This record gives sequence, C-alpha cells and structure tokens, in this order.
Amino acid sequence: MPLLLSGRGFRQDLERAGALALFAPLEGGAETRLLRRLRAAGYRAQMTSARGLGDPEAFLMELHGVRPPHLGHQSVGRGAAVGEVQRVMPQLGHLLEGTSPIVLWLLEGQVLSQAELQSLLALCRREPRLKLVVEMGGARALRWQPLEQLVGS
Repeated sequence: MPLLLSGRGFRQDLERAGALALFAPLEGGAETRLLRRLRAAGYRAQMTSARGLGDPEAFLMELHGVRPPHLGHQSVGRGAAVGEVQRVMPQLGHLLEGTSPIVLWLLEGQVLSQAELQSLLALCRREPRLKLVVEMGGARALRWQPLEQLVGS
C-alpha cells in the first residue's frame, strides 16, 4: 500500500485538479491518513460536513448572517417570529490569514447539488491556495477523480 504510506500521488492530483471527488471504503481510516499527509506537506486543513452548508461561498469566505432556529412560541417583539440575524465569521477566515495552501475536506458531499459543486469549483479557481476534497460516497477501494469530471462542467 504505497499510496497510503506517502500520499504523494493524491497530493499531486489535488494540486493539479484543485478539487477532487473522493470515494472511500466505509470502514474509514484511509481518508484521515491522506489528510495527515497533506498536513505534513504544509497544508492547513479544515474538515467539515457538507450538510447545512447553504451558500458555499458566503459560508466559507464571507461574513454572513444566520438566524437562530425557531423554537415554537416566542415573542413577536423586535425580533418577530424569525429571530434576529446573528453575524457569523467565515468558516475559512482563520486559514486565509497566512500564505500556506489550504485544503477544505467536505464530508457527506453526496448531498450537494450540481450548482453547489460548481460554486465550490469556481471558488477554488478564484482562490488558488484553496484545494477541495469532497467525499462523495463509499467504494470498495479508495479512489478519487477530479471534481470537474464528476460535475461535468
């Protein structure tokens, strides 16, 4: 298993493509080894779930507003029934401060629509330091392909 020992082929494919769709065995382990190898190569990493991502560009790169969940009977005063908007820092804000490359590892990427995947690809093209790995489901053996091929753009 030389792939899991060095991770060099995965890193080269990631740097070439900018965004990869990953299919990993369901028992796990291989993807965390690859993430460790990327961190050892100088990447700053953020692992998060694709569920509830919303607008990927705003969630990851911009200061954005979030409303608290509706919990039933609430006062209809100043905040009304929907609540007041809370300002939230971008998910990748602290990683963008330096000059080192960044890898965003998205779990459960199969829930993302084609438009959201294209938005993430466009984000990777705009920010050259940002690399993206999207786990798209399970497979018998660890495999990956450029996300652009999967989306078909």
